[in-house]
Amino acid sequence: MHAATTSLAPANSMRGEWTQFAAFLKRPTLPARAPMPRLASLGAVWRLFVLDLAVMGALLGIAGLVMSTGITMPETALAGIEIGPAVVFAVVVFAPLVEEIAFRGWLSGRPGHVLALIVLLGAGLAAVMLSGNGTIYAALVGGAGLLAALAILFALRRRPAMGWFARFFPVLFWLSTLAFASVHLFNFPAEDMAMALPLVLPQFATGTMLGYLRVHYGLWASVLLHLLHNGAFISLVLLAGSAG
Repeated sequence: MHAATTSLAPANSMRGEWTQFAAFLKRPTLPARAPMPRLASLGAVWRLFVLDLAVMGALLGIAGLVMSTGITMPETALAGIEIGPAVVFAVVVFAPLVEEIAFRGWLSGRPGHVLALIVLLGAGLAAVMLSGNGTIYAALVGGAGLLAALAILFALRRRPAMGWFARFFPVLFWLSTLAFASVHLFNFPAEDMAMALPLVLPQFATGTMLGYLRVHYGLWASVLLHLLHNGAFISLVLLAGSAG
């Protein structure tokens, strides 16, 4: 027996989208499966990106005020690294894709998505463990895991969200968002992690928007917003570097 789920009516304005997003945060509810990618859904991504930029701007302003008092902020992993095309690709394309699959690919609650992620994680762990014996073994295991995950997605593509998942969705949504923010603590030196806790507030805030987009518009929408967010961030870093 699957728990009943409902979808939000499409928002046609910035205010409407933000109102629906606020209502979702107040009471996270797993909707019916997200629609197939469509041009109209790009509007939702744009509206959440504008909100994301507004939140990031406010948080950066607060950070600037704190730093003006003489408090030194821990440096991120990008500090001192020469930002070339490979770094930009990793930050703007690779990281959003991997992180969205890992932290929100399964938020649909559909068995195919959950099982495929478990298979991918297991294959990835096995590939890492076998990498010491040669890259060929790691590549074979990783490839087999990817094929198995794709087969699971295809076989279970029509299955709706699991009933227990829908019931516990609010808890799972917030745990996913918290885990996403917490993993970014590793961008800071181990000795500075406690002090860096407030510095992952941007990831926590963005994580709520990514989760909303994922369940209402599809994984592609959360990946796109994540890409835009990281693109804006790396652009600021590059601008700051050129200004210095």
